[in-house]
Amino acid sequence: MKKIAVLMGGKSSERAVSLNSGKNVAEALASLGTYEVVPIDLTEENLDTLPDGVDAAYIALHGGWGENGGVQAALNARKIPYTGPGVKASQIAMDKLKTKLVLEMKNVPTAKWDLAHPDTAKSPLPLPVVVKPPCDGSSVGISKVSSEADWPKALAAAYACQAAERPVLVEEFVPGREFTVAVVDGEAWPVIEIVAKGGWYGYEEKYTSEETRYPFLADSADSADRALEAKLQKLAVEAYEAVGCRGVTRVDFRVSPLGRCYVLELNTSPGFTSHSLVPKAGMRTGLTFAQVCDRILHSAAIDR
Repeated sequence: MKKIAVLMGGKSSERAVSLNSGKNVAEALASLGTYEVVPIDLTEENLDTLPDGVDAAYIALHGGWGENGGVQAALNARKIPYTGPGVKASQIAMDKLKTKLVLEMKNVPTAKWDLAHPDTAKSPLPLPVVVKPPCDGSSVGISKVSSEADWPKALAAAYACQAAERPVLVEEFVPGREFTVAVVDGEAWPVIEIVAKGGWYGYEEKYTSEETRYPFLADSADSADRALEAKLQKLAVEAYEAVGCRGVTRVDFRVSPLGRCYVLELNTSPGFTSHSLVPKAGMRTGLTFAQVCDRILHSAAIDR
């Protein structure tokens, strides 16, 4: 692989985050001196601006066509290897409702859930709950509902991100701790705990707050945490395989005070911003940021 297209931007609500990720990936790969790196800002849902002679595509798109199997299918058609999972796994992971069904079918533990519609007057699950648009990422449109008075605003926020004919996901809020595990080619990387101020990891806590902390579980002095790391890594690989992923995927968890682990969702095109967790995990293994990007690039493939 010599000529590498880094695909970024797109038309989803995550465009700004994607441009940030793509810029970082493109600069990192170029710094290796091995590749001719071509940054591509996709403003339409096609590959018309992709130059000839591209050997592989690094997908730094988040959400929408870049993560729901659309760009993956377009790259398959051109026989251009690309990072991240193929079409089917991308379609499943991008849709939180499909993900829930697959995880349950494969006996991978996930938080209790239900559906809501625009006219749903109150939460179908006991409070507190989390209301999510099924097909958005980066915590866009996601709200925690702790009282019935919060329900209308949360429902409206979720529907502001999607068409009214689709139900939104209502998920049990699991008290306790939050973790994320990067899986690359079936190998789980070091587990990162997410410690957000107030216990809620929303958009601001994810991308702009300097108060959110990301300790590695392996650094804990508690022997129970070391056992928990092994359990989370095992479950992350099980979730990755259940959905049919390849390449890079990030698996997010909540862990209850009793130590029960619940998979929340899978992100098949994780961020590469200064706050992103997959590069942090990769660098914990001894790689540089650029080497993490290179490692993921070498997992590029097409559907067979």
